[in-house]
Formats: sequence, structure tokens, C-alpha cells
Amino acid sequence: MELGFQSFTEPRQIDCHLNVDSRGSLEEVFKPEIAKLFDNFNCQLELEVKSKKDVIRGLHYQLNNFAQAKIVRVTYGMIFDVVVDLRKSSPKFGKLNCRLLNAKEPKLLYIPRGYAHGYQVIEDACVNYKLDNDFNEQNSRGLLFNDPDLSIPWPPCRAPILSEKDKNFPRFIYAEYYD
Repeated sequence: MELGFQSFTEPRQIDCHLNVDSRGSLEEVFKPEIAKLFDNFNCQLELEVKSKKDVIRGLHYQLNNFAQAKIVRVTYGMIFDVVVDLRKSSPKFGKLNCRLLNAKEPKLLYIPRGYAHGYQVIEDACVNYKLDNDFNEQNSRGLLFNDPDLSIPWPPCRAPILSEKDKNFPRFIYAEYYD
């Protein structure tokens, strides 16, 4: 893993150490050096989300003391990952950070507090999240996945599959932001 001990306030991707031999593989996923890399990330909750091709999840975030930093990785399949900066004080406020994540090229994606996060499933996938804060329904928010102001370059798909909640999130201009 490429490790440099500093604080990151922007999404950051790091390569995972993967050993492959005739038996299969062993992947180094998390260790104290990674927690230090991300402001001593303290995992409070770990989620595993399995989704079918063409599912779009998000763009999700939590407000106030319930904001969450995330470490995301794909354990099988492929996703198109999208992060939107919601920090009003940031020069990148409202800007996108998009990338493909897949199990064949193991990487961890760190998303600090202050960002909305979502993804589209390109191949049936399993996504693992480490979160530094518990989920809180009252502070849970989201952005409309197809907001014309964000112009997210979603990959083509037959028909996006979304939850009713995700279909009804507000556009970016009406969302609540971080100070």
C-alpha cells in the first residue's frame, strides 16, 4: 500500500496489497497504518452491500454530528463511484469526483466527512463500507442522482434501478450543506 502519514480532506484512493498464488489470493484490507493515514479513522460500523447490475445507490450523506467518513472497497464486481463535495467553505464545493472501482484491481477509497456518496453498479457487485459514525435516520440526506446541475456522467445502462427514497432526493441547489 502507498502510505504517507498526513491528513486528507479530499477523497483518496490507495492500492491494496494483493498476494496471488496457485491456492487463490490474500488481500491486506485494513491495518493501523491505514487508520492513521485517514486522521486515525475509527471504524464504528461496517456494511456489506450486494447489488445487481444497473442499481444506483445514493447520493447519500448525513448532517451535523452524524456525518460519516467512509472507507469503501469492492469485493466482487464493478461500480462507477461518485462523490460530491458539500462543504460550502471548500473551493471544490459542488464538484464531482468519479472513478471506477472493481475487485480485480483492489483499492480502498477514503471519503472524508462533508461529501455525498453514491454509485452505479456496472457488474453485479458487493461493496464493503467502513464508517466512522453510526447511521442516524433524522440526519440522513441525499442528492438527486440525475440532477442536471451536477451532470454526473453515469455510464449507459438499460434502466437504472433505484429505491423510492433515492428517486425523490432534492436537487443540489435545494440540499442542506456542511458549513
